[in-house]
Amino acid sequence: MKKFLGFALILVLSIALAACGSDKDKSSSDTKKESEKLVVGASNVPHAEILEEAKPLLKEKGIDLEIKTFQDYVLPNKALNDKELDANYFQHLPFLESAIKENGYDFVNAGAIHIEPIGLYSQKYKSIDKLPKGAKIILSSSVADHGRALSLLENNGIIKLKEGVDKTTATTKDIVENKKNLTFDAEYEAALLPKIYESGEGDAVLINSNYAIDAGLNPLKDSIAIEKSESPYVNVIAVNKGDENKKAIKTLVEVLHSKEIKDFILEKYKGAVVPAEK
Repeated sequence: MKKFLGFALILVLSIALAACGSDKDKSSSDTKKESEKLVVGASNVPHAEILEEAKPLLKEKGIDLEIKTFQDYVLPNKALNDKELDANYFQHLPFLESAIKENGYDFVNAGAIHIEPIGLYSQKYKSIDKLPKGAKIILSSSVADHGRALSLLENNGIIKLKEGVDKTTATTKDIVENKKNLTFDAEYEAALLPKIYESGEGDAVLINSNYAIDAGLNPLKDSIAIEKSESPYVNVIAVNKGDENKKAIKTLVEVLHSKEIKDFILEKYKGAVVPAEK
């Protein structure tokens, strides 16, 4: 009888332990189910670096962030349109609006994250005032950046744009005063501009800060003129229309607006990248 009771007790304990193990496995499985994967396309610098900093914060909120990096300004929007990405983070708002207009993308801005002041760089001249008459200015082939570049030159008294023109869409045709008779070359992709600067081509080169930083330049120290922080060219999280309401996207934007990420941006980039106001 004692042997039977002992056997019965062992059997009950075994069943109980198996049940506990099953509950544990179920709990672990449930936890895995709660974790959501989010794929975001980004430029190497500073976008991907900022997202890497956000990874553990998103993990705590049940989101596994996968970052896909791109070297140009065309493929990230194509990938988003093809649903290969849940969001992208590489472009400023005027560029996004231009891409939507030109390509018919059904994208929306899910949140403004930071500003990268564009800078003018020169291997030949130490200040913008020293640019000679007939100086050749090289800028990117991205029309969305032309107004921005021209505004920088206007703010430094080098040219004057037509009164009332929308500065975000201005082109060289809107220049009404050009005392130094500057010439403009806009035949190059933005990613190539640091190499063009390094090779000494032209008299000055306008470079977006993400490419400048990626090439080892310090926009605040190495540029001969730099955009002010009140620039309208804020970098945003872009998503397909309707996805801006998804919990994972809202959480991504919330984390990128957090004090931890803002402090990281200010500390790492020393003013070359500035957190945007919400």
